[in-house]
Amino acid sequence: MSEPLAPGSMIGILGGGQLGRMLSVAAARLGYRCHVYEPGAAPAADVAHVVTRAPYEDDSALAAFAGAIDVATYEFENVPAAALDALEARVPLRPGRRALATAQDRLDEKTFLAGLGLTVAPYAPVDDAASLDAALERIGTPAILKTRRLGYDGKGQARIDRADDATAALAAIEGAPAILEGVVPFSAEVSVIVARGLSGEVAAYDPGENVHEGGILRRTTVPARLTTARRTDAVLLAGRIATALDYVGVMGVELFVTPAGLVVNEIAPRVHNSGHWTQNGCAVDQFEQHIRAIAGWPLGDGRRHADVTMENLIGDDVFRVPALAAEPGTALHLYGKAEARPGRKMGHVNRIMPRA
Repeated sequence: MSEPLAPGSMIGILGGGQLGRMLSVAAARLGYRCHVYEPGAAPAADVAHVVTRAPYEDDSALAAFAGAIDVATYEFENVPAAALDALEARVPLRPGRRALATAQDRLDEKTFLAGLGLTVAPYAPVDDAASLDAALERIGTPAILKTRRLGYDGKGQARIDRADDATAALAAIEGAPAILEGVVPFSAEVSVIVARGLSGEVAAYDPGENVHEGGILRRTTVPARLTTARRTDAVLLAGRIATALDYVGVMGVELFVTPAGLVVNEIAPRVHNSGHWTQNGCAVDQFEQHIRAIAGWPLGDGRRHADVTMENLIGDDVFRVPALAAEPGTALHLYGKAEARPGRKMGHVNRIMPRA
């Protein structure tokens, strides 16, 4: 194993949103500095050592960014491939390109997961009305039509409850290359935050149980309501995915709980919203764990020492902050965003209880 990144080294983060902000804080605790690359608004700019504001298509800005950092990582999965290629030629990129390429395309992701022998929703590629009709004939309804790329927080999706909905669904995604997924009846959605280090060491946090509203994560509760066997299966499954991708860093793995077992919904090759509970429920949270992994450190102790419910503060929820601050057993994490808009994540609150 190579030596860990030296103290004072510069970690480059592609993306300057709240995840980049929290990664920067975690890096600073370990004696590292962060250089954020962000084309738009950057909540991470308040805490990062350096910020580059430039488009991902700016080759000279990317070259200068690469020359100023010791390792690169990213806080979201929709970084253009050309930008990653430009960086990877000059500096270590962790996680590597394979994980990102797999997660950027829903069809590739489903094919990869199924190839590992994991259970996924029934799926079929869709390129036009004819292929959508064929997919519906095979999969049936209800189903969800999703763009293959660039969707998040419920965007780029259209539900099809009957065959007559097909035309409207295709129009809703504006004819983009897509995938049709059968709706999986499930009793709960859970997620596992898993980390893999440079040495191949794997560590996972306890699964959290998620509740979504309007396609956006509203809350995550830990421990999830799982049997011991299901909890073990979820953790082992997540580790298997990370190892198959030769992954370095933290990854979120979303799962449906069904009577027949666990169904993999999707993977996120980055720190994950459903892992924010670790900031107050573990000695080493997901953000520090990611920095440890990409810097070549041993992975930290992610054992849960408390029961936690994480609630996202979305839009006008941020105006509840004074009342939340007065509640016992709460920890506030605000993202420094000035304008509260519908659907915009402004922060989150962790409600902590002693571990049962």
